[in-house]
Amino acid sequence: MLLAIDAGNTNILFAVHDSDGVNLGSWRTSTDSRRTADEYVVWLTQLMKLENVKPGQIDAAIIASVVPAAMFALKSLCRRYFQIEPMVVGDPGVEIGIDVRIARPDQVGADRLVNGVAAFNRFGGPLIVIDFGTATTFDVIAADGAYEGGVIAPGINLSLEALDRAAAKLPRIALKGPPERVIGNATVPAMESGAYWGYVGLIEGIVSRIKDEYGPPMKVIATGGLAPLFAQAADCIDEIDPDITMRGLCHIHRINAERRA
Repeated sequence: MLLAIDAGNTNILFAVHDSDGVNLGSWRTSTDSRRTADEYVVWLTQLMKLENVKPGQIDAAIIASVVPAAMFALKSLCRRYFQIEPMVVGDPGVEIGIDVRIARPDQVGADRLVNGVAAFNRFGGPLIVIDFGTATTFDVIAADGAYEGGVIAPGINLSLEALDRAAAKLPRIALKGPPERVIGNATVPAMESGAYWGYVGLIEGIVSRIKDEYGPPMKVIATGGLAPLFAQAADCIDEIDPDITMRGLCHIHRINAERRA
């Protein structure tokens, strides 16, 4: 069984897959670079047991991380408690199966490359992959699967936090869905409208500009926890794929395992 770990700025997702790539269980925890391997294993193994996944069955691991400070504990978790050397996306010798055609390939977040691999493997190309995370990223995948760059914008929750900190009289709000009216008749409805419809405008505007600049028709794939919230209003989004990162990690592990075998 494969333990796949996706360490993002806000959350770390752990998932176990069998040899056919079937997800046997997935669990999420908040990202905290102070957390140790000992803490991870107590939490993770208890959740595995609830899904009847035996830790002793884990015989491979792969990690994609955008949080360098968390890597030591995650590697230690794999080595000490599962007795396996994890494969790390971005390490020398780990092939991802697509070319990276940008000026500084070493600066691309591992999650963005993994998403590109999975999206191309499922949908072909060219594509725009939108990931609604701490930051909202728009990644361009060419017709041959190559990663060709993209756009990074502040995530919606990050924007709301900044508004809360900077404006003393404005309350903290959380988006639950599209506001019924664009024109708010009080402070909170006005904030909800500005946050939601402003972000829809950001999504549609960036996608439109990417398509105009790129040329050939492109399919737009959305992922991340907030993808369904915005996909219902952003007509430019063609598909939602919530499991894209985990499928990408499984695919990368498989092609490297086959190559090494």
